[in-house]
Amino acid sequence: MDRWKGRVALVTGASVGIGAAIVKELVRHGMKVVGCARDVDKIQKLAAECQSAGYSGVLVPFKCDLHNEEEILSMFSAIKSQHQGVDVCINNAGLAYPEPLLNGKTSAWKSMLDVNVLALSICTREAYQSMKERNVDDGHIININSVCGHLVFPSADIHFYTATKFAVTALTEGLRQELREAKTHIRATCISPGLVETEFAFRFHSQNPEKAAAAYAQIKCLEATDIANAVIYALSAPPHVQIGDIQVRPVEQIS
Repeated sequence: MDRWKGRVALVTGASVGIGAAIVKELVRHGMKVVGCARDVDKIQKLAAECQSAGYSGVLVPFKCDLHNEEEILSMFSAIKSQHQGVDVCINNAGLAYPEPLLNGKTSAWKSMLDVNVLALSICTREAYQSMKERNVDDGHIININSVCGHLVFPSADIHFYTATKFAVTALTEGLRQELREAKTHIRATCISPGLVETEFAFRFHSQNPEKAAAAYAQIKCLEATDIANAVIYALSAPPHVQIGDIQVRPVEQIS
């Protein structure tokens, strides 16, 4: 990770869970991390924790609603003016609502598309343009996906969410191909976790917290730090090594 010291990473959905764990690891390894979320207060607390821990990097909190393209573009503009640009972009933010295909709410579907697919694509585009205009040829774009981006589980509540994650799988491979066609050495990686014990299930089952707790109690789940470690692994690979897709599951997870 030495070559990344002092360089700039953007992490979306940085306030809690996997995003917060990724931010901590990057700051610990000496990167300047712009962490964005709607709840910037939590990122400010995280920044204070990193500073108290004596980490060599720095966390810069940034309030951004990824449903809004103008806010995303403003964020990249601010990063350019204050930190020159983005060297690493980690598209971690994601939403899931229990809205089946047969009777789900259109508004929830749109929200999932806005964040899981469109915001990811906008951030990817802007990060690449930031790298290109500064002649950064060793950047890295990492998409936090899901095993749901590779398998359709027989659960109606997650079918639309699954479709957005299949899109992330396709977008990451398409990005890799376009980066090669552009003759860059910028890398594209997809990390697909299985069941990770975070606040995710409690948000998904907000009307039934007991169901969320039961989901995490059935097996020994992954922890957010496990996914952060996968990010560090991908970033640490030699520049000529392309880590395309990392699937990370709990040992006891069946699918």
